[in-house]
Amino acid sequence: METISVNQFRDNLKTVVEKAISDHEPVKVTRRAGEDFVVISAEDWERQQESLHILQNRDLMQQISDSLTTHTSQQGYQPTDDELNEITGI
Repeated sequence: METISVNQFRDNLKTVVEKAISDHEPVKVTRRAGEDFVVISAEDWERQQESLHILQNRDLMQQISDSLTTHTSQQGYQPTDDELNEITGI
């Protein structure tokens, strides 16, 4: 994560924001007399919130674990050729 001073942030506000959005990289802004803050795109913030929701949900994490187990052991659901064609649009 790039770190810049609040003065650099203020002087280059548009550039810093555009870079955070286009590069999908947060920017930490430090302040001499106060707490630091982070600039992040709304899209990245929403993705992080969704990830946190999933990680905090025991049932969803169990479903992921069960799915990984059946996939690894090749015991999961096997779609028919017709189902695969419908999925892939062939």
